[in-house]
Amino acid sequence: MTLQVAATGRLTSEQVRSALRAATLAPSTHNTQPWLFASGPGGIEVRADPDRILPVADPDRRELLLSCGASLFNLRAAIHACGVHPVVSLFPRRPEPDLLAVVRPVGATSIDDRLARLAREIPRRHTNRSPFSAEVVPPSVVGLLRHAAELEQAWLPRLDHGQVAELKKLVRSSHRIQMTDPAFLAEWQRWTAREGSARDGVPMSAGGILPADDAWVLRDSGIRTTGVPRLGTAPEPLVLVIGSFGDDPVDRLRTGQAMQRVLLTATALGLDASFISQPVEVARVRERLRVLLGGGVWPQIILRLGHGSPASPTPRRELEEVVVAPTLVTA
Repeated sequence: MTLQVAATGRLTSEQVRSALRAATLAPSTHNTQPWLFASGPGGIEVRADPDRILPVADPDRRELLLSCGASLFNLRAAIHACGVHPVVSLFPRRPEPDLLAVVRPVGATSIDDRLARLAREIPRRHTNRSPFSAEVVPPSVVGLLRHAAELEQAWLPRLDHGQVAELKKLVRSSHRIQMTDPAFLAEWQRWTAREGSARDGVPMSAGGILPADDAWVLRDSGIRTTGVPRLGTAPEPLVLVIGSFGDDPVDRLRTGQAMQRVLLTATALGLDASFISQPVEVARVRERLRVLLGGGVWPQIILRLGHGSPASPTPRRELEEVVVAPTLVTA
């Protein structure tokens, strides 16, 4: 049966459908796509899908909230690109932790060219797990990415050489912890290296080859062999940490929006990105990383950026699978 999406506020039904499709193109841990949406006369609900929680890798739903925050940013950007202003309410009903946000398109607005450009990058952005080339990322790019994070109330701390070296040790330590945990391995393998027609998880085609000389890429989601790096492959890509000043659910949801603005900004600049998740998924290592950063921010995301080979995007569920009946949104 074809999904019928009603007009919402100043958006037509086709614009609502397009904005929802953009929202589904956000990144998520293991491509779990842990979001649900509901569209009503007064706006669009963004909800967590409790059936897609990762109890081992994400027991406190931190990464789920980051992923849904990224989806929320896509939704906001897509609505703005239609010339409509989206008003966002986070956690509108505190007793309902799965109701994360309501986005209400309230009126016409002048289109911000920078935000509209990011909206156009949404279909192009995808995680690139391939080895990166030796092409250096200009230092000026870091300033642009930091500004993108700040616009969404997050922080991208400066890392000196010593901190980068210590971060690399934390990556290795947390990777060992996860790879020796049978429960983590079972959960991870359920979602990665998938074959066939699955519309979620990480398929073999999106995994790439685990590079032999990149100490930042230790988790292989695709081909189960160590690859021979291309000539000129850079062992030290640009590595960034995105942090928040608090660690409550609302802080995580905001930081997910910052993450997506950073990723879309990087895409617009011609950069590829992938996630280094181990140090923020292992609680005791995440605390060590927080100390390494000075204790002022909570590390939420670690990104590896550079120039990779063309890579396949991960699949997405159909709108029929993620759009449900509204519970809050009314005219």
